[in-house]
Amino acid sequence: MLYWLSAFSDVIGPLNVLRYITFRTGGAMITALVFVFLFGPAIIDHLRLKQGKGQPIRTDGPQSHLVTKKGTPTMGGLMMLFGIVASTLLWANPANRYVLIVLGVTITFGAIGFYDDYLKVTKQTHAGVSGKLRFGLEVLVGVLACYFIASIGRQAFATSLTVPFFKELVIPLGWFFFIFGSFIIVGAGNAVNLTDGLDGLATVPVIIVALSFGFISYLVGNSFFADYLNVHYVAGAGELAVLCGAVIGAGLGFLWFNAPPASIFMGDTGSLALGGMIGAIAVATKHEIVLAVVGGLFVLEAISVIVQVLSYKLTGKRVFRMAPIHHHFEQLGWTEPQIVIRFWIISVVLALAGLSTLKLR
Repeated sequence: MLYWLSAFSDVIGPLNVLRYITFRTGGAMITALVFVFLFGPAIIDHLRLKQGKGQPIRTDGPQSHLVTKKGTPTMGGLMMLFGIVASTLLWANPANRYVLIVLGVTITFGAIGFYDDYLKVTKQTHAGVSGKLRFGLEVLVGVLACYFIASIGRQAFATSLTVPFFKELVIPLGWFFFIFGSFIIVGAGNAVNLTDGLDGLATVPVIIVALSFGFISYLVGNSFFADYLNVHYVAGAGELAVLCGAVIGAGLGFLWFNAPPASIFMGDTGSLALGGMIGAIAVATKHEIVLAVVGGLFVLEAISVIVQVLSYKLTGKRVFRMAPIHHHFEQLGWTEPQIVIRFWIISVVLALAGLSTLKLR
């Protein structure tokens, strides 16, 4: 909303700074960070009081979690979502349709995750929303988001897939774009959800991906930089950098409380929402393939679960000692801080590799 004040810059000169995406991105980052710092303790206390026993710990997971994680409240994603939404509405251009679409995906995925967490906590069981219902709702939201994204882009290009490392290679997908885009959004949401199994494990990689796609959004939304880098220009997508800034700020604030030993868990409320958000941003900026590189850690976690399930069903044998793969390393004797920090390092390396595709064309 502050963006609208830039209209009065002819009268009050300093207001012209609100036209700059970089300034508003920094403002969104700081605002979200302060929001989580200020309201985080109260939210944690309220959730701890309401949840009592906290998040149910899976008995088929690492046995140490039954002791170290017991009694910790969940739904901490609410802290981040409140900070992200409030900060984005304050600093981004509210009329930008890309921002509204991605926020819509974030809020609806967050609502699905919240209901799932609510059922688990109130019933003290691992069974939340039925898998079919949850998946169906996610796909519906993903398809609608892709439809609206395609409706505001350049025709033909809006439903095409761009390929990294090539200047002009664009694959027209037609109506299949809605299925493909929905797969990216739903896949990203659930991949982040699977990664959120150790204190701080998902938080920092989400911040790294948000930082990377904030940079990508700014570049593809700027005709000068897009032309210089030979990436496809997406008018209006630059405003998504403000949203990414809010994610970074809220993520840093949440990490303060989520660092080992965690005072609160993100829960499906946060992980599903944040994953869906980065998936939607990747679709909007036409960098879906780059997301698989930058967010490679999430892809690895998701693949480990798929491989484990298929292997067990087909052969009766398990490839990993436990899935997702971070639990495999726990079973190998790695400590939780070792796993978390090493996975953070992997995320940084993958982000640098993904960003290199912007110039290597």
